[in-house]
Amino acid sequence: MQVLPRNVAELTQLGLTTYEAKAYVALLGRDSFTAAQVSRQAGLPRQRIYDVLGSLVEKGLASARPGSVVKYAAVAPELAVDRLVAEHRRQLQDLEHAAARAIDDLQPAYRSGLEHTDPLEYIEVLRDSGAINERFGELQASVKREILVFTKPPYASQPQENPEGLEVSRSHRARSVYEMSAFNDPAFIAGVERFIEAGEEARFVDSLPLKLVIIDETIVMFGMQDPVGSGVDLTIMVVEHPSLARVLKTSFESTWAQGMTIEQAAVAHAARQRKSA
Repeated sequence: MQVLPRNVAELTQLGLTTYEAKAYVALLGRDSFTAAQVSRQAGLPRQRIYDVLGSLVEKGLASARPGSVVKYAAVAPELAVDRLVAEHRRQLQDLEHAAARAIDDLQPAYRSGLEHTDPLEYIEVLRDSGAINERFGELQASVKREILVFTKPPYASQPQENPEGLEVSRSHRARSVYEMSAFNDPAFIAGVERFIEAGEEARFVDSLPLKLVIIDETIVMFGMQDPVGSGVDLTIMVVEHPSLARVLKTSFESTWAQGMTIEQAAVAHAARQRKSA
């Protein structure tokens, strides 16, 4: 019998190796073959043919007939295929039993883990500037009603480098308090003006106690400068805690009420510049 690629593919799908499939199809061509004949008929290496035929015999797909020269015969296809499918069923049952044991072994650890939570899991600490910018972008994207911001140096990103913030200002209530020192940087003030044009409400004060973001009276992001050293290093805390957010919003409102509009702040800054000149 000619060894067809389709026959080989069907048998390999049932679990035989390519060599085994070719040898089995070759055995179907007559009552029995010697190993050498199977090798020629199937196009298999002579050094491998005894291992391949031995594997077929072990799997119940062929039989060996003793004699001066051992010959091999194929088992009927319906019986051979049934045996291959039965082996798959056995393996599947073994897998199901192993899965059941794994579930039984893992469930206690899972239930125990549910009972142990980190009491500080609502607090996130960030120090890398890239991570800070990324997290701030995520918080901006999560705004549902309002965002309140204290903006002061050092800046993780400039207003002109925050297009996502412009979109938030257009679609949500956004209020920001800036330090008067912002007027020392014309590019920064130009960025603030773009935010105001987009819908942001802005106020200016001489100084702010810290960097602060309040999202929907639920999430707070605030920065703490390292009191030791240059003071440039910044640690950002993100806390999801409505009670803390409401307390800090009270502080925000108090500072907001004391602030100047951008027009008033520009006049005050120019007057100070003239006075110091």
